[in-house]
Amino acid sequence: MFNVETLSLIRPRASMCAFDSMCARGAVVGALLATITGCGPQGVVEGPALGDQPSIGAAPPGPISEANGTGASNAAEEDASGGDPFVQTADGSSVETPPAPTGVEAPPGAGTQTPIDVGYDAAFSDDAAQGGGAEDTSGWTLTWSDEFDGPDGSPPDPSKWNVEVSGTGGGNKELEYYTPQNAVVQGGNLVITATTEGASQYSCWYGQCQYTSARLNTQGNFSQQYGRFEARILSPSGQGMWPAFWTLGVSGGWPACGEMDIMESINLVTANHGSLHAPNYNPTATYEPTPGLNVAFHTYAVEWDQSSITFFVDDTAYETHTPSDAAKSGGTWAFNQPFYVLINLAIGGNWPGNPDSSTTFPQTMVIDWVRVYTKNGAN
Repeated sequence: MFNVETLSLIRPRASMCAFDSMCARGAVVGALLATITGCGPQGVVEGPALGDQPSIGAAPPGPISEANGTGASNAAEEDASGGDPFVQTADGSSVETPPAPTGVEAPPGAGTQTPIDVGYDAAFSDDAAQGGGAEDTSGWTLTWSDEFDGPDGSPPDPSKWNVEVSGTGGGNKELEYYTPQNAVVQGGNLVITATTEGASQYSCWYGQCQYTSARLNTQGNFSQQYGRFEARILSPSGQGMWPAFWTLGVSGGWPACGEMDIMESINLVTANHGSLHAPNYNPTATYEPTPGLNVAFHTYAVEWDQSSITFFVDDTAYETHTPSDAAKSGGTWAFNQPFYVLINLAIGGNWPGNPDSSTTFPQTMVIDWVRVYTKNGAN
């Protein structure tokens, strides 16, 4: 994957910027990626040569104590754009690796995978305030869901989810190694744990891994064109944390396939970033719910049809985009095919920067449920 430093040298300062001071990679990057990669999730099997990953110019942080979070730190350089959710999309399509097969088989030399301490108290999630109003799904028909109601310690339902295995950095200089052991059902929730425990047995793009986490997708198991996609999530909080609930189009190279970032936040997770990504079109907006993302569960959703995509937090609509918006900005509306779902907790990378001495581990991203609907009466 092209790293963001290289991309920043060639990208235009297009009129559509992710934030007023942050320009997305734009037409040049879109054209490059669309011609050489697809939108299938990458890294289920390691790429051909981790050594081919562009150097970040600095080593990742040293081991951090799970107990007190102390240790050396070396924050990643800020992207020239100021840091934005656009780099998350690179995690969905690697230039160096073709669309990978689904499954959970570890690559050669990954080491023996052992159970980890999920670092999660189910009672806490039960006590966490709902935050905001309950979502209104009247007028909608449920078409797919996962309530994560399996036995404690069980893996996500393999008929619904592919649990990825990867230590390639996702094109964003992320530091985690994704393993199946870091995603388990606990207390009626899916718990994704970011930890230092056992990380040293794996090889990452920068050398011996420092962290493990998890990433899941529904590619090949479920996708849908139009409807309401939502999840109820309790976020982690700490320097270097990067939780996300998002979708990718099933066909075409990125960004032609399209991407919807429904829930995405970094570090102390004070605000949710809702974003779209398509060729020359990368609008985004933020919403800060009360209580905070890491204090209470919140419901993150999009409602999507032929004419618009609207983002919600706790049934508060805070952002809407339309095909005419894309046309006015010289971009492409790429949201006219089925999309599949992804959930992950990344650690470090170009947007959040790396964990530092203030970061404690383990960290958890807790997902109560994921649900998808179609609108009653819609074609």
